[in-house]
Amino acid sequence: MISKNVVCELCEREGVETTQHHLTPREEGGKFMPTANLCIICHKQIHALYTNKELAQRLYTIQLLKNDEKVSKYLKWIKKQPPTTILKVKKSNEIKRKRR
Repeated sequence: MISKNVVCELCEREGVETTQHHLTPREEGGKFMPTANLCIICHKQIHALYTNKELAQRLYTIQLLKNDEKVSKYLKWIKKQPPTTILKVKKSNEIKRKRR
C-alpha cells in the first residue's frame, strides 16, 4: 500500500510517498509484527543493503536501522534530497552473493 505526502519514519523527509515496511520481514515471521512507513527509496535501499534474515535478526526497529553504519551514511545523504527525488536502487554485490 502506498501513502502520499507523508513523512518517512527512517529519513524523516516530508511530502514523500511511503510504503509499509515490515520491521521483521514477513518471510522471517513478521507478518503480524510492527511495521513502519518508509519512503519508497529508503525501503528499497535497506532491502538492497541487507537480507531479510539480517533485518529480522539485528535491524528490526527504526532506531536500530538509524544506528546502523551503512544506513546512517545513506541517511546523511538522502535527507538532503528533495521529496521528489527518484532513484534506481541496486542490490549490493555482497547481498547478491548472500542470496545465491
